[in-house]
Amino acid sequence: MAVAKTKPAEDSVHELPPAVDWGMHDSQVPEFSKEQELQALRQMLLIRRFEEKAGQMYGMGLIGGFCHLYIGQEAVVIGMEMAKQDGDQMITGYRDHGHMLACGMDPKGVMAELTGRRGGYSKGKGGSMHMFSLDSHFYGGHGIVGAQVPLGTGLAFANKYRGNDNVSLTYFGDGAANQGQVYESFNMAELWKLPVIFIIENNRYAMGTAVLRSSAQSDFSKRGLSFNIPGIQVDGMDVRAVKAAGEAALAWCRAGKGPMILEMMTYRYRGHSMSDPAKYRTKEEVDKVRNEHDPIEQVRKRLLDRKMASEDELKKVDAAVRAIINEAAEFATQDAEPDPSELYTDMYR
Repeated sequence: MAVAKTKPAEDSVHELPPAVDWGMHDSQVPEFSKEQELQALRQMLLIRRFEEKAGQMYGMGLIGGFCHLYIGQEAVVIGMEMAKQDGDQMITGYRDHGHMLACGMDPKGVMAELTGRRGGYSKGKGGSMHMFSLDSHFYGGHGIVGAQVPLGTGLAFANKYRGNDNVSLTYFGDGAANQGQVYESFNMAELWKLPVIFIIENNRYAMGTAVLRSSAQSDFSKRGLSFNIPGIQVDGMDVRAVKAAGEAALAWCRAGKGPMILEMMTYRYRGHSMSDPAKYRTKEEVDKVRNEHDPIEQVRKRLLDRKMASEDELKKVDAAVRAIINEAAEFATQDAEPDPSELYTDMYR
């Protein structure tokens, strides 16, 4: 499958250029069936509504510590989820709630972890950035920038050693892409032909610094060239483009050809974390992306334009998702906090 590769948009610190090229053009994106569109819509809405609720609960003081929301980036993880097979692993950084929900983790358990309750995935001891689910093949959000990349490479090494057909989906951001351990991982992954996809979620700002101000090579799909790792730049706001690129990368890895880099051109609507007022960009910039490239609205519009669903049907989908999230929030506020004795469990000595 041919996936288009384009030059990156040349952002300034304060505004996007008049025409933003997100990587893949409509003529090259395969159409989704009605079932695929609805599946993508439900899953992206689940992430969007969860993150909106998490933001509200953080503002109410029910969630402590750091909290990094995934609003705007939903198509990346859902498109990859639609492409991968059972057994493929996922590992990511601290903007991780969307990844957990995408791989099937219970919203109740995720939200309860955010509020520090015993029903959380890490028994209320990990918080927003540190959850894990072996059953869902989710190997963590990680709070140290770039730390998950060598771990994801290690998962791929384990797959090759065991002779299975699984691929490690290793997510990190444009800021983490400048970390040294990333390049050590690239070298080993290509040297040993490991089945790992390095998924760079380029949301254009590493904390508060625009990509072009912090990266000498801002086309992250080229970051593996010195290691002979191929890369594809993808419209990370279009779930169809993500799925197509994901399928191509997974086929490459399963064929024993080694790693691949997927640069997902995406955008976060909120600040870097809940404590970030995001004053380094204009409201007009954010509104432009919301109005023209929102991943959920794109699916919704296609469903309506192609008469695959009515407004009422889509409202029911959203209402059902909101009910799930409200139930998760209720559980996360009513569940008991961990017993103090839990301070001494699950520790390495």
